[in-house]
Amino acid sequence: PVDSQVYLYSQFETADAKRMFACFDQPDIKATFDVTVTAPAHWQVISNGAPVSAERGDLDDTTVHTFATTPRMSTYLVALIAGPYAVWRDVYTDAHGEIPLGIFCRASLAQYMDHARLFTETKQGFGFYHENFGVPYAFGKYDQLFVPEFNAGAMENAGAVTFLEDYVFRSKVTRYSYERRAETVLHEMAHMWFGDLVTMTWWDDLWLNESFATFASVLCQAAATEYTQAWTTFANVEKSWAYRQDQLPSTHPVAADIPDLHAVEVNFDGITYAKGASVLKQLVAYVGLDAFLAGLRAYFAEHAFDNARFADLLGALERSSGRDLSGWGAQWLKTTGLNTLAPDFDVDADGRFTRFAVRQGGAAPGAGETRVHRLAIGIYDDDPAGSPKLVRVYREEVDVDGESTDIPALQGISRGKLILVNDDDLTYCSLRLDTESLETLLERIADIAEPLPRTLAWSAAWEMTRDAELRARDFVALVQRGIGAETEVGVAQRLLLQAQTALGSYAEPGWAREQGWPGFADRLAALAHEADAGSDHQLAFVNALCSSVLATRHVTLLADLLDSDPADLGLPGLQVDTDLRWRIVTALAGAGHIDADGPETPFIDAEAARDNTAAGRRSAAAAAAARPQAAVKQAAWTQVIEDDTLANITARSIINGFVAPGQAAVLAPFTARYFHSVSGVWERRSSEVAQTVVVGLYPSWDISEEALAAADMFLSDPELPSALRRLVLEGRAGVERSLRARNFDNS
Repeated sequence: PVDSQVYLYSQFETADAKRMFACFDQPDIKATFDVTVTAPAHWQVISNGAPVSAERGDLDDTTVHTFATTPRMSTYLVALIAGPYAVWRDVYTDAHGEIPLGIFCRASLAQYMDHARLFTETKQGFGFYHENFGVPYAFGKYDQLFVPEFNAGAMENAGAVTFLEDYVFRSKVTRYSYERRAETVLHEMAHMWFGDLVTMTWWDDLWLNESFATFASVLCQAAATEYTQAWTTFANVEKSWAYRQDQLPSTHPVAADIPDLHAVEVNFDGITYAKGASVLKQLVAYVGLDAFLAGLRAYFAEHAFDNARFADLLGALERSSGRDLSGWGAQWLKTTGLNTLAPDFDVDADGRFTRFAVRQGGAAPGAGETRVHRLAIGIYDDDPAGSPKLVRVYREEVDVDGESTDIPALQGISRGKLILVNDDDLTYCSLRLDTESLETLLERIADIAEPLPRTLAWSAAWEMTRDAELRARDFVALVQRGIGAETEVGVAQRLLLQAQTALGSYAEPGWAREQGWPGFADRLAALAHEADAGSDHQLAFVNALCSSVLATRHVTLLADLLDSDPADLGLPGLQVDTDLRWRIVTALAGAGHIDADGPETPFIDAEAARDNTAAGRRSAAAAAAARPQAAVKQAAWTQVIEDDTLANITARSIINGFVAPGQAAVLAPFTARYFHSVSGVWERRSSEVAQTVVVGLYPSWDISEEALAAADMFLSDPELPSALRRLVLEGRAGVERSLRARNFDNS
């Protein structure tokens, strides 16, 4: 909208290269590619190969761009990006030679591009991967392009990686946002080896691409960048995603059966990415990091520019580690569900173990298998140095197998205050606590000194809440007590989101409305006022306030922030910049404070005029849809369901406003309309848009037996497409879980 320019980019995964050129569009048919493009003379044109020439075209004001022949690669990795993009260039140099680097974004976003930081992280990634993968980067130059209206987070086109434009930060964000962007940068770079250099033969080994890239990016972050606590973030984000996905009725083995392309499109999920990466972390604990990396180096060398299956990788790892991994692969990659791991012990009068074992529950949901786990048992107690913290005083790393494994090494060791049977987060499991450890967690979680075990404790509390073993109101109270001492802002942000989920979905609605939300918002406001001026935590608390259900006093504070100096409101250092203004405006709209008298939106329109950008228009659409009037909701619903020209990213924004928190009553009529409408959307729209609508508009606001019955009636249709059935089943499972948690919260 700012410059009225045209920007183009391709996105071919899984099988859309045939839309651009004739091909056998499957990953095991590789070829080299020669690309020549005629484009307007003022455009940048980028493809996989390095530019060879740019000559004047036969048509006026055009240039003919010719690119170097690519190495052998799969069709889905071919890329073409063109438009008046702004560009920055650098070079990475090491013993293997030089890699030309490019960063691109729309010209109207150039002022916000922090290219120096991105180049630094890119070079750190190449340094780490070159050192550990053995085979140097194989695709010549390396361009990273931030493109508009992207349907994914990023795409690993060989030598021309595309990213969601949201990663160009227009306003202040917390360190956590930079950390997650760096993880994405390193994830896509890891694909240059996992996926681009060596490619799966068919999509049933998609996890080989995504799990390894996820694991490698965190390994690189922790070892080579400023984000040394990356494994804490992994435990907090990826593990939580994996646990949630693995408990759905649609769960599947990491190595999934993919009979067709429709199946693969819904398998870019928490199993393929996060559980797979968690299982790889367990494999590294099992065979050792050095043996693991040695196996990878052999695998890359043997299968470079070719295709491979998991059996090829497993064979390389067996040779490097000297272990038979066939049983391990079957246990971890061909099964579903989580094992529970719990301590089982007796102590003497002095509190020392006379017996210690780890009990393992069968994997669920699934066939109930037990697995071999390499894990660490950590004992935490009061700091011997006299600080008020809880510190680890003992650690034992062991192999656990079967329903019960005795750990004789712990006999005679003091039980301490807290026992973690998955210390250091080595394995993938549902952690269970003994009674005293649970009491310690509930009373002293903020006292745990180190971020990773503290995160594991938070995760245990959250999973207990989701499983209706800890009341939602007690989890919210735990967050309110402990969040102020949480040093990792990323963990704090996730905890705030989990507390909001607990209030909106798991707590008894009357209590949440009358006590839960007001008390939570009061605590957020207090924390924002107490936080260091201009700190990430201050911003995180204000952001969370904007996405909460607000009382009049909170609405007043946010409204004042639009027109006042934050310092005058007790929030020195807070920057009410473009994105925070939109969050505040959306919160005020959702609270019925602005543009509440009819279909017109003068307040929101004025804000949109201040921010005449694509992002500004999407933010305005979200704010308008957040207003709690029936006519507003109907208009938003109609636009998303019936306007088949609506861009996916715009649909997502409208949906985000439509499902604003605390609006279950006004949304109630849309439960029946959802089940009446989604089959048509699935038939008409592209896969990406259809998934956005089916998932985003699932009536999770309606937590009732009647809503479950409506879903069951819809699912009884034997003609439903399998992918649509899966997504609706997942939505239904979420409502069923919420209903159990609400009943428990009210018990």
